[in-house]
Amino acid sequence: MALELVCSCGAVAPADATACTRRGSDNTDHVLFLPAPLEWVVEDADNPFVRYRRMLTSWQSALADGLSDQEFVDLVVGLDDAIAAIDGRRFLVSPLHDAPALGDHIGARLSIKDETGGVSGSHKARHLMGIMVHLLARERVGSLTERPPLAIASCGNAALAASVVARAADWPLQVYVPPTGDPLVLDRIRSLDAELVVSERTPELPPGDPCYLGFGAAVTGGAIAFGCQGPDNALAIDGGRTLGWEIAEQAPDVSRVVVQVGGAALVSSVGQGLQIAADLGAIGAMPEVDTVQTQGCAPLARAFAAVNKIGDLTAAIHQRDQIMWPWEQEPHSAAYGILDDETYDWQSAVRLMRGTEGDSVVVGEDRVMEAHDRVRDTTDLTPCVTGTSGLAGVLELAADGRIAPDEHVVALITGIDRTVEAEQRSRVSKSGRR
Repeated sequence: MALELVCSCGAVAPADATACTRRGSDNTDHVLFLPAPLEWVVEDADNPFVRYRRMLTSWQSALADGLSDQEFVDLVVGLDDAIAAIDGRRFLVSPLHDAPALGDHIGARLSIKDETGGVSGSHKARHLMGIMVHLLARERVGSLTERPPLAIASCGNAALAASVVARAADWPLQVYVPPTGDPLVLDRIRSLDAELVVSERTPELPPGDPCYLGFGAAVTGGAIAFGCQGPDNALAIDGGRTLGWEIAEQAPDVSRVVVQVGGAALVSSVGQGLQIAADLGAIGAMPEVDTVQTQGCAPLARAFAAVNKIGDLTAAIHQRDQIMWPWEQEPHSAAYGILDDETYDWQSAVRLMRGTEGDSVVVGEDRVMEAHDRVRDTTDLTPCVTGTSGLAGVLELAADGRIAPDEHVVALITGIDRTVEAEQRSRVSKSGRR
């Protein structure tokens, strides 16, 4: 029987749908939600897309369409091999380290989930791999007969991840980027043959991120949404859920997870993965989920307060213009990777926070830089400032006395410092020429 996705508005869509057909037609926040697996099934494999495949919507859909389990595994492994040949990294279960020095500072046990060694140097490729595996499976069974271009709006890590995955699949990609994008990232994207579309803020444009506006126009014109926003493509959450399942295996006693938020696909994915683990008995209880934004751009905190004032998330979903709208000022922060004008997955993030008694934490720039400095001083990781911004929320919660000594807190370190990465690549290249 074919899989179906259910929108928050109640509409039902096939598993190959990307977004609800009613999206944008009214004042409702339309989000397609993936079906939850019925069993906790973990295979003996290092690749998370093989290890947790039986819980992935892409696997369930592929088998419903006639693909065998071995054919699905072969598809994942083949794509992963192509990614490794391009990026030098492949998909692996990422490490979760205890951070005793940081834990002593907050007065509780702290573990950090390290995504700096992931494909393209961040967690973003998880989301794009989830979409691409689904597309290739549809192509394999003959339900997708053409390859329309993929499209993404991003200021950095997501665009690079999309470029790596699309190149590995030999699929055309349009990347909508701001003129302030990291030159190191933009050069790498160009080298991967993606089409760069620089999108500037101009007075005649409507409110919001011009990159996202350009991306939306491309999708309306027939491109496939290949970004990290769940409302644009529900399958972006599928691969991201593997991070939640990894945390469930690595830290079954986790009591609190603190996640930085830009568009909020990361917290949506991790939270949904952990909820599945809790519902299926893989962890004792669902941990508290807290989100982190900076004072320079905090639309989720504003939305969380608005929903709490209304008192009912279901009612709030049908009042989107009163809950989520673009940040009025041009966003600014050293953690530039989470400066999304809107929190696109706000509904899922708010649902998780309200369901676990979590909070939306807003941090100043001093706290943002303190978190980055502490990670660099007390670990051997080399993350970017955006990558450590979740820890800034942990420090803020600890300073407010809101973390108990018996807690096991998990924070995600989500992206590598591109300058350091470029230096490492240069050393390897020079070494190879000797």
